[in-house]
Amino acid sequence: MYPHTTTMRRTMRSIALIATASIAAFTLSSCFSVNVEAGPKPVDFKGVQSATIQIQAQGTFIPAGTTQPSESAARGSGFIIDPSGIAVTNNHVVVGAGTLKVWVGGDTSKQYNAKVLGASECLDLAVIQLDEGDYPFMAWHKGDIETALDVYSAGFPLGDPNFTMTRGIVSKADVPQDDSWASLDHVIEHDARIRGGNSGGPLVDPEGKVVGVNYAGRDDLDYNFAIHRDQVLPVLEDLKSGTPVLSLGLNAQARQPADDGSPLGIWIESVAAGSPADAAGIEPGDVLFDMAGVTLARDGSLGDYCQVLKTQGVDATIDFQVYRPIEDSIYEGQFNGKELELVSSGNSQGGDGGTVDSFVTVTDDSGTVSVNVPSNWNQIDGSSFTDDSGATYYDVTATTDLANYNSSWSVPGVRVTASEDALGSDLMQIIGNYKSGVGADCTVGNEGAYDDSYYIGQFVYFTGCGGTSTDYAVVVANDASNTHLMILTVQMVTDSDKDVVLDNILNSFQAVF
Repeated sequence: MYPHTTTMRRTMRSIALIATASIAAFTLSSCFSVNVEAGPKPVDFKGVQSATIQIQAQGTFIPAGTTQPSESAARGSGFIIDPSGIAVTNNHVVVGAGTLKVWVGGDTSKQYNAKVLGASECLDLAVIQLDEGDYPFMAWHKGDIETALDVYSAGFPLGDPNFTMTRGIVSKADVPQDDSWASLDHVIEHDARIRGGNSGGPLVDPEGKVVGVNYAGRDDLDYNFAIHRDQVLPVLEDLKSGTPVLSLGLNAQARQPADDGSPLGIWIESVAAGSPADAAGIEPGDVLFDMAGVTLARDGSLGDYCQVLKTQGVDATIDFQVYRPIEDSIYEGQFNGKELELVSSGNSQGGDGGTVDSFVTVTDDSGTVSVNVPSNWNQIDGSSFTDDSGATYYDVTATTDLANYNSSWSVPGVRVTASEDALGSDLMQIIGNYKSGVGADCTVGNEGAYDDSYYIGQFVYFTGCGGTSTDYAVVVANDASNTHLMILTVQMVTDSDKDVVLDNILNSFQAVF
């Protein structure tokens, strides 16, 4: 499962990534019919695009599983709810950013600035204010939100400036859901497909009225989630005024249990300046693993963290402990209380390395294919080749040790190969060849259709290669525009390779002809 706003384009696996919510409808009436027509009117269905915004949040973040800051510009969506330029989006889209840039309705000729008025990591909601102006805006759906209601997801998926809408129905009208970056009492599950970049965009009814705020999706099962209207409306005025709502000012997600001896907990990607978390000394890259004596993220979600905030209140003095991977140290302190103090150092038990220093982009010699890899995968082969039929393949391999990568299962690495000439090849036959070859040394763990909206084809995931704990993944696909064949192979030795490294590779591999 995954949030839909990262700099990265997309995700194949279900590696930690989805959230949901809901909201209550309020109506405003007047005794005087003369006032009903007064003032600006919200958009109808045809005007949804005009009130939907694309947001670029730029700042320094430390992505989960890494130890080095990354200054990145991630894009998400949002929608305007007031003609003055007040808009709703997700917490994970904007919190911790140094600058926010906004484009309205897909018009890239004019850029707006914006500031965060209020946000909540538990609800994954944020309210922002655009530059002063007169804007088209949306209204909220009135009445019950029922199963089988026709709905449409609006926004800017994959960071594309082109506006999109997808159609579906509500499959579950109102359910609670704890996810790795939210804990919600009211979530809408629907099948109006969303992708990375749709985060914060509106889910609307056939009249263009908002039923929810999209915040997560799971591609492999085509699950799509929106924060329910009835989760948003009760807290909207507080968020507009900057009143904290189940928030200490974090942009964070639950960390999956690791085998390297470091604590599980809540990974902090960024911290809002001036927030309680900032005042307490929390830093990006920290892992918050204990609050008020409660071990966090035991189920891989923010549920326990948010329950502590519900019980204690955001203004209470709350004991906490954090693990700082870059120092391999544990600190303790208090939110709204005593300063952070070092408790111990050297807490990892060796393991296989649970973090990655940084990622770099590598390309083949021609610059046609590229992929993001750990910086220590610095042995590169970017030479192209031609097969017996005369088809040219552009190819890059990155690893820690080229000689051993090509002859053993002991080192990690990735190979990305693309060819225009080989378009039309039998994808299932290529997968079959890998199953026959690699399958002699490995066990097939999972296989099936691959679709990240950029590449569409087949994948197979092998485990236990060569009698070791090494895994091996293969993706064989054509690009969505059907211009070239792509073959991706990844050899994974450590838990980090199989988690954060694989995520980065799957979110970044591409060919540009």
